[in-house]
Order: sequence, then C-alpha cells, then structure tokens
Amino acid sequence: MELSLIVEALLIASSEPLSADELARLVRARVAEAEDVHQRESEDGDEPAPLPEWMAPLSAVDSAEVLAAIQQLNESYGQSGRSFALLERAKGWKFYTAAQYGDFVRQLFPGRKPERLSGPAMETLAIVAYRQPITKAAIEAVRGVSCDGMLQKLLDRDLVRIGGRADLPGRPLLYETTELFYEHFGIRSIDDLPNAAELRKVKLPEPASESAPVSEQLPLASVSTPAPSEEDESHEEE
Repeated sequence: MELSLIVEALLIASSEPLSADELARLVRARVAEAEDVHQRESEDGDEPAPLPEWMAPLSAVDSAEVLAAIQQLNESYGQSGRSFALLERAKGWKFYTAAQYGDFVRQLFPGRKPERLSGPAMETLAIVAYRQPITKAAIEAVRGVSCDGMLQKLLDRDLVRIGGRADLPGRPLLYETTELFYEHFGIRSIDDLPNAAELRKVKLPEPASESAPVSEQLPLASVSTPAPSEEDESHEEE
C-alpha cells in the first residue's frame, strides 16, 4: 500500500486540514495498532496472520516523506488534468478546487456572493496583517482616520479577530488575522506576504495614547478637533 494513497485517503476523510506532522503521526499510529494486535494474538497462542510487507516501512514515516507523497499526488493530479489539488494553508493540507471551476462550484452556494473589500478596508487589513497583534489606536495613527467601522467590517467577515489585550494603559484590544484570512489570500503564514520581513521592520507612527506616559497624555476635553473617520474618506466600500 503506497504512502501517497494513504495520505490521500486521510485528507479526503478529514473535514479539517491536516499538517504533514499530523498525517505522519496518523500513519504511524495505525501501524503501531496493527503491530499491537499481532503481538496480543501471538501471546494468546493464536496463529496470527503475518503483517503485510508494506506496513513495516511505514512504522517510522516522517513529515518529509509525507510531503514527498503529497508532491507525488499533485503531480499525478496535474498530469491527469484533475479539477483539484492539495494545497497547504495555515492549518495544514486540504483539497481545493482549481480556480477555473470556481464559477461552477459557486452554484452550490447561491446565497454566498463574492464580497470585495474597499480601499480603506484593505489598508486597515494590511496594517493588521503586517504588524499584528496591533491596537486600534496604532492602526489609526498610521491611517490618520478613525478605523472603528472598518475594523468592525473586518471582524464581521471573520478576516480579523480580537487576540487579547495590550499591556498598555486602559488595556486596549489587540487585533490579528484569522484562519479565514490565510485561506482567502492563499498563504500559509504572514511570512508569505510580499516583503513581509522588510515591512514588519518599518517604524510606524505611534499614537500619543500609547507612546506617552499616562501623566503626559492630553485629557479628552483638550482635544478641539476630532479625528476624521473612514466615512469622511472619498473611497466608499463597494
């Protein structure tokens, strides 16, 4: 029995993505289970059937072998012109339909139409993605406008989530990207974003509420002009 076919069977049966490490563990666990049954039958005096020859090499399978098996599967799918392939995302490997068949598959979900993000929403999402975890005040310091509405839309679309609270006065919320963000943009981690290492090092403007000591922060009453909001921007979300 080939490892590639075992991996294929596991990924077809699983409702969730599986990492290479998890796939290797499942294969080893099945071999160990078969060996235990064989050993118990021998100790009971029964005449157990010999273990299949293909099973022994799988007792020490590792993630590198699983990745090679996945590559073999994808090459086979490509050569035969299949409508799907195995792709790795943040949570592991999963079957995905090829893009050219997306319009047909979408007919299965007539109530779900593709939603586009406006320019302001994409800007907000980009800041969160590259500098996460990040506070709302830090996002607004970069964009120069209030981001309440945009953050709420990103939260509603499950592209951004609340990841905790910052160790700052007032314990502001920290925002970070979600698993759906990785799925939507087809990446495995933040490191897969364009120029990720470089852009994460760029020094950003710091909000006064976070950069200055509490004693030096201006009281709300002293602020004469409120910051504009995303509603004041010329770009409207489609």
